[in-house]
Amino acid sequence: MSIRILVADDADAYRDTVVALLDLEDDLEVVAEIASGDQIVPTALELEPDVALLDIDLPVVDGLAAAARLRARLPTCRVLILTGLAADDHVHRALAVGVSGFLVKDGTADDLVRAVRGAARGERVYPAFPA
Repeated sequence: MSIRILVADDADAYRDTVVALLDLEDDLEVVAEIASGDQIVPTALELEPDVALLDIDLPVVDGLAAAARLRARLPTCRVLILTGLAADDHVHRALAVGVSGFLVKDGTADDLVRAVRGAARGERVYPAFPA
């Protein structure tokens, strides 16, 4: 049984890389690739992913606002926030909206895959941030 994933990032190269990495795993299936935060909830309601990977800095609706809306509308979907900068206020906002995890973009492919699998199992994923 595959873990169904929605990936939202406005940087095409990063989004394409994440999708390619996830597609290498037999138990992971990317069902949607999105570049704008306002597309997250409608797409998720239609496709019902198990995990949503959301960039924090998305156009129209930022990743944290989209995460809050997604958690309210589709609580079965686990949300992982992706960011290039692990600022304390972002982590606190992510915790407040009930996301399953918070990952920095310069983490390893293994970290990303482990985080997706952990979130799908209902685990909280907050790895140590680089100094």
